[in-house]
Amino acid sequence: MAASTVSVTLLVLFVAFLAINLFASSANAQAPAPAPTSDGTAIDQGIAYVLMFLALVLTYLIHPLDAFPYNLF
Repeated sequence: MAASTVSVTLLVLFVAFLAINLFASSANAQAPAPAPTSDGTAIDQGIAYVLMFLALVLTYLIHPLDAFPYNLF
């Protein structure tokens, strides 16, 4: 009778040890990656603004006398 009590006690301790280690290892899992600070649309919009400003400047440099009565060049 004493042998079965000892074996049951050892089995319970072994299962408890495994359960504690299983939960401890899952608690050390890596955190999810942080959200991106820029989703890319702001960068695309900035590039679009620069290109539109460049087109506006080039338009006024190519056709300065069409709408402007003074000689710039």
